[in-house]
Amino acid sequence: MVEGAQNSISWEVQRFDGWYNNLMEHRWGTKGSRLQRLVPASYADGVYQPLREPYLPNPRDLSNTAMRGPAGQPSRRNRTVLGVFFGYHVLSDLVSVETPGCPAEFLNIYIPRGDPVFDPDKRGDVVLPFQRSRWDRKTGQSPSNPRDLTNQVTGWLDGSAIYGSSHSWSDTLRSFSGGQLASGADPAFPRKSQDPLLMWMAPDPAREQGRPEEMYAFGAQRGNREPFLQALGLLWFRYHNLCASRLAREHPHWGDEELFQHARKRVIATYQSIAMYEWLPSFLKQTPPEYAGYHPFLDPSISPEFVVASEQFFSTMVPPGVYMRDASCHFQRIANNASFSGALRVCNSYWSQEHPNLRSAKDVDALLLGMVSQIAEREDHVVVEDVRDFWPGPLKFSRTDYVASSLQRGRDLGLPSYTKARAALGLPPISHWQDINPSLSRSNGTVLEATAALYNQDLSRLELLPGGLLESHGDPGPLFSTIVLDQFVRLRDGDRYWFENSRNGLFSKEEIAEIRNTSLRDILVAVTNVDPRALQPNVFFWLAGDPCPQPSQLSTKDLPACVPLFIRDYFKGSGFGFGLTIGTLCCFPLVSLLSAWIVARLRMRNFKRLQRQDRQSIMSEKLVGGVEASEWQGRKEPCRPVLVHLQPGQIRVVDGRLTVLRTIQLRPPQQVNLVLSSNRGRRALLLKIPKEYDLVLLLNTEEERQALVENIRGALKESELSFQEWEQREQELMRAAVTREQRSHLLETFFRHLFSQVLDINQADAGTLPLDSSVKVREALTCELSRAEFAESLGLKPQDMFVESMFSLADKDGNGYLSFREFLDILVVFMKGSPEEKSRLMFRMYDFDGNGLISKDEFIRMLRSFIEISNNCLSKAQLTEVVESMFRESGFQDKEELTWEDFHFMLRDHDSDLRFTQLCVKGVEVPEVIKNLCRRASYISQEKICPSPRMNAHCARNNVKTEASAQRLQCPMDTDPPQEIRRRFGKKVTSFQPLLFTEAHREKFQHSRRHQTLQQFKRFVENYRRHIGCVAVFYAITGALFLERAYYYAFAAHHSGITDTTRVGIILSRGTAASISFMFSYILLTMCRNLITFLRETFLNRYIPFDAAVDFHRLIASTAIILTGRGCCSRVLPVPAAGAAALGFSSPLSVLSCLFPGLFHDDGSEFPQKYYWWFFQTVPGLTGVLLLLALAIMYVFASHHFRRRSFRGFWLTHHLYIFLYVLLIIHGSFALIQVPRFHIFFLAPAIIYVGDKLVSLSRKKVEISVVKAELLPSGVTHLRFQRPQGFEYKSGQWVRIACLALGTTEYHPFTLTSAPHEDTLSLHIRAAGPWTTRLREIYSPPTGDTSARYPKLYLDGPFGEGHQEWHKFEVSVLVGAGIGVTPFASILKDLVFKSSVSCQVFCKKIYFIWVTRTQRQFEWLADIIREVEENDHQDLVSVHIYITQLAEKFDLRTTMLYICERHFQKVLNRSLFTGLRSVTHFGRPPFEPFFNSLQEVHPQVRKIGVFSCGPPGMTKNVEKACQLINKQDRTHFSHHYENF
Repeated sequence: MVEGAQNSISWEVQRFDGWYNNLMEHRWGTKGSRLQRLVPASYADGVYQPLREPYLPNPRDLSNTAMRGPAGQPSRRNRTVLGVFFGYHVLSDLVSVETPGCPAEFLNIYIPRGDPVFDPDKRGDVVLPFQRSRWDRKTGQSPSNPRDLTNQVTGWLDGSAIYGSSHSWSDTLRSFSGGQLASGADPAFPRKSQDPLLMWMAPDPAREQGRPEEMYAFGAQRGNREPFLQALGLLWFRYHNLCASRLAREHPHWGDEELFQHARKRVIATYQSIAMYEWLPSFLKQTPPEYAGYHPFLDPSISPEFVVASEQFFSTMVPPGVYMRDASCHFQRIANNASFSGALRVCNSYWSQEHPNLRSAKDVDALLLGMVSQIAEREDHVVVEDVRDFWPGPLKFSRTDYVASSLQRGRDLGLPSYTKARAALGLPPISHWQDINPSLSRSNGTVLEATAALYNQDLSRLELLPGGLLESHGDPGPLFSTIVLDQFVRLRDGDRYWFENSRNGLFSKEEIAEIRNTSLRDILVAVTNVDPRALQPNVFFWLAGDPCPQPSQLSTKDLPACVPLFIRDYFKGSGFGFGLTIGTLCCFPLVSLLSAWIVARLRMRNFKRLQRQDRQSIMSEKLVGGVEASEWQGRKEPCRPVLVHLQPGQIRVVDGRLTVLRTIQLRPPQQVNLVLSSNRGRRALLLKIPKEYDLVLLLNTEEERQALVENIRGALKESELSFQEWEQREQELMRAAVTREQRSHLLETFFRHLFSQVLDINQADAGTLPLDSSVKVREALTCELSRAEFAESLGLKPQDMFVESMFSLADKDGNGYLSFREFLDILVVFMKGSPEEKSRLMFRMYDFDGNGLISKDEFIRMLRSFIEISNNCLSKAQLTEVVESMFRESGFQDKEELTWEDFHFMLRDHDSDLRFTQLCVKGVEVPEVIKNLCRRASYISQEKICPSPRMNAHCARNNVKTEASAQRLQCPMDTDPPQEIRRRFGKKVTSFQPLLFTEAHREKFQHSRRHQTLQQFKRFVENYRRHIGCVAVFYAITGALFLERAYYYAFAAHHSGITDTTRVGIILSRGTAASISFMFSYILLTMCRNLITFLRETFLNRYIPFDAAVDFHRLIASTAIILTGRGCCSRVLPVPAAGAAALGFSSPLSVLSCLFPGLFHDDGSEFPQKYYWWFFQTVPGLTGVLLLLALAIMYVFASHHFRRRSFRGFWLTHHLYIFLYVLLIIHGSFALIQVPRFHIFFLAPAIIYVGDKLVSLSRKKVEISVVKAELLPSGVTHLRFQRPQGFEYKSGQWVRIACLALGTTEYHPFTLTSAPHEDTLSLHIRAAGPWTTRLREIYSPPTGDTSARYPKLYLDGPFGEGHQEWHKFEVSVLVGAGIGVTPFASILKDLVFKSSVSCQVFCKKIYFIWVTRTQRQFEWLADIIREVEENDHQDLVSVHIYITQLAEKFDLRTTMLYICERHFQKVLNRSLFTGLRSVTHFGRPPFEPFFNSLQEVHPQVRKIGVFSCGPPGMTKNVEKACQLINKQDRTHFSHHYENF
């Protein structure tokens, strides 16, 4: 070989991973190859289940019985401690089976009660965990293929303990400079392991520290287990670098690779020679046969019998401590915290990196020299306590029993029994326990007897491991010797790279001879530079006369005690932080709720500010110049800021919103007292006015108060009122003041006694009075009501004409106040009077000039006072028309004035109404029987009057669809009223007029409650069969996905191991995850509005309720959030049964590496990551936290409450769904437990949804011009805009619009009020929030510039809803309330148009019920109804209008309005209030009687469609009425509703 040539490596370099050593069987001896048995496996089931108790003894019992004994017994062959640990080093080079297998399987060691080491408290529940080793997946499937474990290192004597068992591992160890292995700061030590994939870093069992320290980087994963094994690793590390340095000097032109490979080749060969020809003979006391060359057909694989035999024999020779000495034979003292000892204690040195006595190369040399001079423990069955009782423990236990663990390892390996192994290896059979070891039987026969007792005297059960140890006596017994020698011979003869194989081209004969002559002593001398005379010739023996004898044979007495067992708490120190983290996560919904509340408040404040702008501008003009003050309301009430305005004849107090709080009338001859405070800054003022509560004001300064006093004096003088003024202390002033609360208590007593007299209520029924009742009653009965208090008691405003008329009539003395007697006189008439008395009282009320006659003007004023309660909904012309018609109908058309007799004659047809008419006072309930008897409603009839002449022809036929005006309550005259009514209302109440219902057209049967319930259920199923079917299918799929995952993890996923660790938790967790993945994916389909609109027109609408898409969306979302909450709990609760992710911070690393192989690697540290790592430093954890935050925000803002108050907030936060799905994909793609499956569910819905959104986006960007904008009453904005080309829609559909002037991203849904045949589109939008209010401002009529154009719109739609189904029913009922009438405007116009053009429509009759507070609220709808009435030539539509903003139906005002309305309807065939032919009713619609009447009018119709839109309360009432009707075995009412 030429120096410096590029091909200086002329041989085949041996691979690091052991592959291709044998060119025929490439896998022999490779890393990860299976162990090769010498004897057939012995498993309980013949496959993989290990033998265990009670067939075999408890391993701890066996350890205590057969392997316990005193320490300090020297080796019979004077073997040194260096030979023992060199043997461990050779084992680490050949085999490693300690790595736990996956899934995690446990063969735990149950500690007997009272064990002195592991159960000193005698609890009896101590279990030492033992995790079974990694095995070949291709084995363990049948008795012919039992489980075989795998070797985690190469099975060759190839120096893998020095260089590693893989190329990458070797590269990590190398410095790539000069062919050397990488060193740390000290060149005598390798660098620290940086990659957790390299070194095993078990925690120090002698120190309860948080995490293991960094270890030296060796080729053997467990090379740092104890300093003695570590010292040998350092020895070979230094020897390699020494060889590389020598080669570099000899061959300066070689590169790093050449130097490294040459040094490695020489080190491995030397290592092989020492192990085979120097150490093995010292161990076995026999020489292996001569090398006869390479045998390619010989399998060199490691046998499981060899693993146990070698390890266990070494363990008997391990001393309790190890000496340290220098080259001068001086044995060092060892520092142990605060004391010193003669040697390093073995049990306290496991996995100790920063040992105070091993900090330099000199210390390591001293340890090596100490092991050379120290004699090992005796080769017998005894294992010292440092190994047997204080071996590093697994999982959370710091200590374990090494012997018991080895016994379990043998059972895990499926080792044969002792007798079977001897027979299989050709050894003589043993038939008696004493024959195992005759010497032991003679010296200590109790050990064999006790062992036999544990095996029930059955020698065939004796295991290989204890049997082989009991054989040992100075040397390994025949069984162990045979196993070990066989293994090393096979390793040598089957190794193609063996240094003596002259055919591999590694070494010449001279080099082979040189290597054979190199001993471990030579290496020690070369590395440590020690004087050769300080070492014996064979470092594996110390014989008499050798240098540096040990001071004495070590025993436990001369050494510090072993650190006892402790249990590691992985969760220790994390409780507070974990609780805080969970609390923070739980606060996400609360924080979101608070944010939503703030947003809603700000939006409502903005909305109210917009509403108040006009009112404030008007009020500020009227109330300019007010004095700012604070009103004192009482000791327990806070002061409120007010403005005091002095106006002619009155003092007005308003709040900051300019709302009038109080008006004080200044009328002579009142005596006013003005009291001023004389202390505390002289800023208080008390204004006492008789018969009212006092006004107490607090000014900022005395000067402000003085200015206000001067103004009050001037106002009082101007009103010609006398007043007194004085000063007193502020405390006395406030004590003397009569507050509003005190006045209310007084009035309460006033009204209580007033009505107790009117209704003949017993004194006890009037309520309990305080102790000083007589004083209180006298004070109450002598007090008088002001006009404001009287108006408040009637629920009206003081300035109302009705209040003025009634108050003037009742105020007999004209002093401006009502006394108890005055109020009582007028109340008696209304509560007990006859119709004549009530009409006379009304006559006197409105005879303003007192001439005993009512003129037409006075009659108009009377009607106007009644109509005030409906917001003055009639004009003066309309009132005049009403009066003229009433006069003409009664025959008084020639009279200008009426006498009382004329007036009463005009009301002749309404005696029954007047009989029960009362004066409704707040706080006083009218008897329920009166309410029931006085109920007025309209019912449908075939036989009653026809509203118009053109309907007479239809009335004559059966197919009549007319409606009657209100039918009176008519009761047979012999029907006696209840006794209670007679007593309270006098003898005149003798007859009642109950409602005459239409006569039934079918025979009716009174069914049982059970039959009604069954019928109701049948109708419910019939009505919602599509909903029930879809929900059932959806939840069936969801449940099937849950069960599929549950079954998989319960029965088919044992290979992952997670089910063995957290069976219940993972089943629930994975099943829930599958269900959530499906739900969050297919919830997208419910938002594909364009697709839904298209599909609802297909045959699929018969089977799928597309109109319930939003409800289904909410249902899915609600179910998903419940399952999400369950999933979160299962992932964070630190209970194994709760969930898999909780194991992340409560389970050891050996378990986590099986559960989450992509995230963890078992490096022996046993300590899992802390909770915060799981939450915030992993992709699944961080995305999970963000998912919770996103869901909390979306769900809270999507709630009904906040959606109504801040639609923009809902709209913006709901767009987090994009972020949500991105997080879901990332969250699942990390594949902690299973392969990602979310895309399976998500892909199809996502594609459909994206396509649907693209359709919408294509429309949204088309600007639509507004043709007309009109501001209607009640805050309604009417927009008419261009109809886009190709825009087709149906009546009842809705669109989403965005106003370019308000932003192009905020869309709001509105129902189209135009009909499909119209050329333009129209919307009626009520200003119910900030966006709609600003929209109203933007489309206000332009001032000045008449050419200004309206802002354009973006349009998205149309979209379908349930109201489109109206035409599928022969009879349909449309119920609209508030702005909910908008879809019906389109439907009504569409129906009339189709009928006018002779278009065939299945629907033959529509009843439209319009519920409104006042007809002025939506006057635009009245215009539409009027248009419908004019064009409805076939009488398809019947309209009923219910005005709800009225007093009770039996109130005087409502009764008079009712009389006028019916009169107007009768005479002019149109409503007094709306001008329509439709009947107007007062109060809320009685849905159930109305629907009952429909059954009589349409007996041939089996199913009637009911469509309602409005507030939830109204739709619930309609639904309730339909349910009650559907209990009957008659017409089925199918209800479809929408809420806003």
